[in-house]
Amino acid sequence: MCLAVPAKVLAVEGNLATVDLGGTQVQARLDALAEEVKVGDYLLVHTGFAIRRLDPEDAQETLRLFAELFQALDEQDGHQPV
Repeated sequence: MCLAVPAKVLAVEGNLATVDLGGTQVQARLDALAEEVKVGDYLLVHTGFAIRRLDPEDAQETLRLFAELFQALDEQDGHQPV
């Protein structure tokens, strides 16, 4: 199974963006995108490559659902959410 996750663009330098991925800053290649990417955009990132620019509302909803899922998994395992 492959998973791509939304990430917020913090900086862009050429074909490389610094993005916020769950509170961690990582690099994402922009080579696969034909459209311009700017700071504040949300990208769908998979294995270090941006594969699509996302609507901000869709990105926020997806991130909210991930947080809900992780919280439910933590509660199921008997862990307290951080």
